[in-house]
Amino acid sequence: MTYFDSLLIANRGEIAVRVIRACRSLGIEAIAVYSDADARALHVREADRAIRIGPAAAAQSYLNIEAVLAAAQQTGAQAIHPGYGFLSENANFARACSAAGIAFIGPPAEAIEAMGSKSAAKRLAESVGVPTVPGYNGDDQSEQRLLNEAERIGFPLLIKASAGGGGKGMRSVHRLDEFSAALAAAQREALAAFGDKHVLLEKLIERPRHIEFQILGDQHGTMLHLGERECSIQRRHQKVLEESPSIALTPELRATMGAAAVRLAQAVNYSNAGTQEFMLDADGKFYFLEMNTRLQVEHPVTELVTGLDLVQLQIAIAAGERLPFDQAAIQQTGHAIEVRLYAEDPVQMLPSIGQLTSYTPPEGPGIRLDTGVTVGDHVTINYDPMLAKLIVWGEQRQQAIARLRYALQHFEVKGVTTNIPLLQAIINTPAYHEGATTTDFLQTHAISEQLQQRQLPPNLAVAARALFDLEPDPAAALVADPWNVPWRAAQMPHHLRYQSAEQTLTIKAQPQAPQEWQMTLGDEQIEIVVLRRHLNRMVVRVADQIYQCQLEQNSLVWQGVGYQIAPAPAPSLEQHRGHKGDASLEAPMPGTIIKLLVAEGEQVSAGQPLLIMEAMKMEHTVTAPHAGIVAKLPYRQGQQVSGGVALAEITAE
Repeated sequence: MTYFDSLLIANRGEIAVRVIRACRSLGIEAIAVYSDADARALHVREADRAIRIGPAAAAQSYLNIEAVLAAAQQTGAQAIHPGYGFLSENANFARACSAAGIAFIGPPAEAIEAMGSKSAAKRLAESVGVPTVPGYNGDDQSEQRLLNEAERIGFPLLIKASAGGGGKGMRSVHRLDEFSAALAAAQREALAAFGDKHVLLEKLIERPRHIEFQILGDQHGTMLHLGERECSIQRRHQKVLEESPSIALTPELRATMGAAAVRLAQAVNYSNAGTQEFMLDADGKFYFLEMNTRLQVEHPVTELVTGLDLVQLQIAIAAGERLPFDQAAIQQTGHAIEVRLYAEDPVQMLPSIGQLTSYTPPEGPGIRLDTGVTVGDHVTINYDPMLAKLIVWGEQRQQAIARLRYALQHFEVKGVTTNIPLLQAIINTPAYHEGATTTDFLQTHAISEQLQQRQLPPNLAVAARALFDLEPDPAAALVADPWNVPWRAAQMPHHLRYQSAEQTLTIKAQPQAPQEWQMTLGDEQIEIVVLRRHLNRMVVRVADQIYQCQLEQNSLVWQGVGYQIAPAPAPSLEQHRGHKGDASLEAPMPGTIIKLLVAEGEQVSAGQPLLIMEAMKMEHTVTAPHAGIVAKLPYRQGQQVSGGVALAEITAE
């Protein structure tokens, strides 16, 4: 059945591609919009038609209601799907679509408004008997009133932007003397992200699980829940990994929480897809957090365990169709896990920009990929750096974990740094296998510290890197000197030096037979056999294990993780000279200086905050690496800076 002839997707990236594919399944013409930065993006290439809506800046393109509506009217689109983010939870946009005679694929504007304010949503939840966290969500936003309320609630507590989500405008505070600075930062970030600095205060429930329920309702009064997703593993209050079902929920608790989610949605006459988010404490008590009046990033895990296509159902509901099933028909089968693949440093979690020189997703049973990029595409500073969502399904949780481990090992991305090592570290942690996942998982299990220790490549990877220098490519050997082969030169050992993670690695390679080597790295000896070498790919055998690897411009992909392993230069006298007593602090990425906390000539201590910069809609505090005197602050408040520029110079005491 064709519900609309044409549909415009007011979004970009992987969600735009996801909606395009749903349209294709329903026989609907998919129309993409794009900014100047996205003129060659995957969603533009995939769509039936595409229309420009403005410059790269989101405020002038994807957030520009007039431009999006003009594009819809110009193309004759009968409906608009907002995806998630951007205008998806903007009541004015939903209202403008209706006024223009265009179907908005989402809830009514009144429902968006009712649930858009965290403060108002909490009051509504309390009115229908849904438990909420103790806190303050009043209109008096004076610093003194908020300080008084913070003392009443007690510490630790959470400051949250009332108007938005995604971890923006959110700060946890553990002591009274931290409150004022945290409040100012949360208000600044909320104002920048949502145009509203109103905040609410909540008692911080320590070590909870984050559980959300997918709800779905039609325009005829039917409201259902499709089960839960556990989204407890987060960084900076943003989800990293989601799964369904949650092993923490009994059938009775699932029914109780699902009924609460439905009851709250019914209170605002909700229709279409949405999500009710809860915290679950160690005693099994749950508390309402907020409602997301849109499709969630993690909706695929619900699709895999229910067998439903949520985007197609959204379109059908917007066209006035009734839901073709009831609550009793919703069954969860198997287990699904989703991870978000970001172009970002896995330790510092700072975005990485550049061109994807290689992008080879994994394939296999139970593996699904929702991607917004392909090889050759660019990751820019203009938008969220998420590349794709990798989703796996298994008959039970351990099978799903095994499939995810395989998929991450065989996901090859080059040209940008990715968070694949972070995702691998998470799923290889024993606590994750046991299902002991709480919102402080990354901190409790010191995942970043583990990754910092793993910055150096494993010895096997270094040995493989050396083989690219020692074993010639047979295709290249046909036109090269046939005697210029390490084995034929002599059975003398080869000594090689490589640079990785600012350390020099020394390896002794002793040929044993054609394509067979004994590698010595420190105290470890590795017997390794080259089974096949073609161009920049190699297959090797170590003991009974077969490994595949790839080398591109000194970046070796080993077990799905990329390592920079470059030939080390010969030692020079310069390396033996002492270091200066100065430190230059570089901008981790392009951004804007929003606050200077010190002045030139000021004495600072190690770890003291120097300035705050904003990048990718998040604040980053730059701190002093050691005690000293601020010698130079080359940029002023409000200035934009490029990645890598020196933001400050500290002369050591």
